[in-house]
Amino acid sequence: MSNIKRAFENGKAFIAFITCGDPDLETTKKTVIEMAANGADLIELGIPFSDPTAEGPVIQGANLRALTGGVTTDKIFDMVRELRKEVSIPMVFMTYANVVYSYDADKFIKTCNEIGIDGLILPDLPFEEKEEFEDICNKYDVDLVSLIAPTSENRIAMIAKEAKGFIYVVSSLGVTGTRKEITTDLDSIVAAIRKSTDIPCAIGFGISTPKQAKKMADISDGAIVGSAIIKIIEKYGRDCPRYVGEYVRSMKDAMKQ
Repeated sequence: MSNIKRAFENGKAFIAFITCGDPDLETTKKTVIEMAANGADLIELGIPFSDPTAEGPVIQGANLRALTGGVTTDKIFDMVRELRKEVSIPMVFMTYANVVYSYDADKFIKTCNEIGIDGLILPDLPFEEKEEFEDICNKYDVDLVSLIAPTSENRIAMIAKEAKGFIYVVSSLGVTGTRKEITTDLDSIVAAIRKSTDIPCAIGFGISTPKQAKKMADISDGAIVGSAIIKIIEKYGRDCPRYVGEYVRSMKDAMKQ
């Protein structure tokens, strides 16, 4: 059984995203520990990339700060090794295909398995080109997480049938970022997914308030939050872990109601 499924075993899952190395890796590590302690069910660790095409200005800024600070994939691997001594909830990497390619895909995914990373999300990897990564992921028992967007329409069943771990439902067209409201007809997208697979699906892109998190969790199996967390980190810098923990707790509590 996929380790990721554990995230969905205790009701609706709260999935938190963080960019590794913003403002530094020690702060990232402390923040992840706080998020796990305050109810996060799964954590997406973003490996910074110089051209993060799916990201809005908030996460782009975090990528830039992390890269300027000298973060490398190897340093992130080392941080995860340390984290795994204290954090047992599922964790996945979110990054771009180029990061995995340039590192050497086999070596990268093998290391994921060794350090306790349960899955990999590559938002720029087209469904039609996923095979070369998927074969390596299957070899090392790392779930390659599929994304389904509002534009996926007639491909939803096809993507859902082959999905592993969980399905990342993209709530809105465009890039990541907080939104005042989410107007996509997500009910019908989730209904189409449910017809094809029993793998859990969680909604991300644009969720920032407890009310939004509850609404998305009511539709699906969980809510994914990134930009709102990055904004707290940007505001408080190295003092952010406590504030991020409080925010995660408020989101998780709202989803339980």
